[in-house]
Formats: sequence, structure tokens, C-alpha cells
Amino acid sequence: MTQMRIRPLIAIAIATIGLALGTTTSSAQAQPQGASTPAVGLLHVQRNVHMLVVNGMNIAVQVGDDGVLLVDAATAAVAPQVMTAIRTLSPKPIHTIINTHVHPDHTGGNESLVKQRGTGAPQAVRVIAHQTVQDRMIAAPPTGSTGGFRLNAVITLPINNTYDTPTKDFFLNGEPVVIYHAPAAHTDGDSLVHFRISDVIAVGDVFSPDRYPIIDRATGGSVQGLIAALNHILEITVPARFQEGGTYVIPGHGRLCDEADVVEYRDMVTIIRDRVQDLIGKGLTWEQVKASRPSRDYDTEYDAPGGASPDAFVEAIYRSLTAK
Repeated sequence: MTQMRIRPLIAIAIATIGLALGTTTSSAQAQPQGASTPAVGLLHVQRNVHMLVVNGMNIAVQVGDDGVLLVDAATAAVAPQVMTAIRTLSPKPIHTIINTHVHPDHTGGNESLVKQRGTGAPQAVRVIAHQTVQDRMIAAPPTGSTGGFRLNAVITLPINNTYDTPTKDFFLNGEPVVIYHAPAAHTDGDSLVHFRISDVIAVGDVFSPDRYPIIDRATGGSVQGLIAALNHILEITVPARFQEGGTYVIPGHGRLCDEADVVEYRDMVTIIRDRVQDLIGKGLTWEQVKASRPSRDYDTEYDAPGGASPDAFVEAIYRSLTAK
């Protein structure tokens, strides 16, 4: 990172350091030290959109006269803290939840938040995801690793509004919201959510800036789809002066980002993909590719808790590129 880039990011760094420590930058109250319940961080991103952080999971929150829209729901265990934090932003009921993909740290809070949505809503909470997310939830057992849910008479499905087209759009809280399907990226059901007037995009686990991505091949992920999704984010984002700010990107985990952060991440994934592809072209086996350590110069930056290990990331690339 250059000196020119560090200085304009000081304000964001200070805010996101507070989030990582479990403090807040709004009127939400942090939990006292040693409390058993997790603290929630809130950061106003711009215009109608805020970033809520709990237990290392990010939720985008759009507020306005129509109600509250959430992108992802974290887990059921933290739903009470999430709901308390939302109430510091708006007294309105939850109107819409968008799940960016099937994994339970993003969908596990659906049922609890729907039940706690608040009074005064003219309709049931709309829970949106790509069709493959619903399909996988229905197929998974209640304790399944990909986010299966107990079905009951109150909530017959964890998702009640699906799409199976490249995009889905609607108008809420005074702005267009556009959902883009990112096929075969982190999973096969990834969604990118663009708040067009607020100029914020929430991207789930397609991008988390401080760790190697998990390419979940068991749920349809691939390195080529991941790179395509990162390039799509870059098509949407527009930087402000000195390549800072402008369109903000809320990742699934980690700090608030902008276009330059996504560029660095896309380049890292692409370079390691190209190295593995070159080794495959030379006839190397997986064990030989692993021994060559094609990610080694990036490991000090991206080998971090919550992400794939270097070997797991490289293996996911190798298996993606050699899949029949």
C-alpha cells in the first residue's frame, strides 16, 4: 500500500478498528468488558446504508420510511444483539432480508430476525436469495453444514422470495436495489447487492479483504467464477478522488472497503490462479503443485483466521482448474 493510499483511509481505519474491538460508532451501546453476549459495531457507510458487525460477521443495513432491509442475517445466537442495534437506527420493522449465499453464518439468523421484526409492517418479511440457496436449504438436514433450517408452521421456508435470473431489482427506502447473481464463485448461489443511490455494494463472502477466500466446491464454488464475481464488483464500483472512497464495498467479513481494495484482492486471486494453471500445464501433480507453494509471497497478508489456509486455497484452485 502506498503512502498516498494510507492517508485518505485513516478515517475508515479508525472506524473499523473500533468495529473489530466490538465498540460502536453510533448510538448503539457496546457491551461491558467481560460480557457474555457479543458487542455489536455500527458504522454509517453513506446515505441510507450502515454496516453492522457482530462476531466478525458483517450485515449491511438500509433504513428508511419503508422499513429496514438487511443483507445477511448472521447467526441465530446473535439475533437479539443484532435486533437491538437495528433499533438504534430505525423504529421501523424489518421489511426485507437478502441472503448473499447459503452458509449458516449469513443465513442462520433469518428465522429469529423474522420473528423479532417489529410491529406495524403491512406484510410478512420478504427473505430473498438466489433459487439455489433455497434448494440447498430444503435439501440440507436441520443441522447441516450448509445452513439447513427447521421448518415449522410459522415459517414454512427460510427463503420466501427467490430469483433464478442474472439480476433482481426493486425500489425500497427511496432508492433502487439491484441484486446480481454471481454464479459458481464462493458458492453457486452468491448474490451481490447494490444500493444505487447510496452507492454501496454488499458482496457476502465473494470478498473478504484480509483473508484467502474459501472456494466452497461442495456448494458449487470455483476460482473462475470467483474472479468473474470480483471483476463484476469492479464494473459496478467507481472511486472518488485519488482512487479512494466513492462506491463503498461491504464484505462478508472484515473492514469496510472501496474499489482499490477489491482490485488488490482480485489481482492476488488471479495471479495465484495463473501460477497454478502454469504448473498444471507443465504436468505437475497436486502434491508437486502444493510443494511449490505458489501463494507463498501472499501468505503473510492473507493467511488469517476465518479464511482458507494457503494449502486449502491453492488446492481449491487446482481442483477447479482440473475438474472434468
